[in-house]
Amino acid sequence: MGTRKLVLSIAAIIFLLVTLAAVYRLLVGFPLSIGGEEIGQVSTFFVLVCGAALTLMLFNEARK
Repeated sequence: MGTRKLVLSIAAIIFLLVTLAAVYRLLVGFPLSIGGEEIGQVSTFFVLVCGAALTLMLFNEARK
């Protein structure tokens, strides 16, 4: 069971970093483009919500 908790914790930390990057982008507002297409702030907000939800679920599961 120790390996499972470690993997879940690492995954949660990765999603936490993604969520923090989304918060930073929303606050600072720097431009982001992928393949020449501009990524809007609404997409970043959805990344924030999904990343936060996944982070909470993974940390909760790793705690069990």
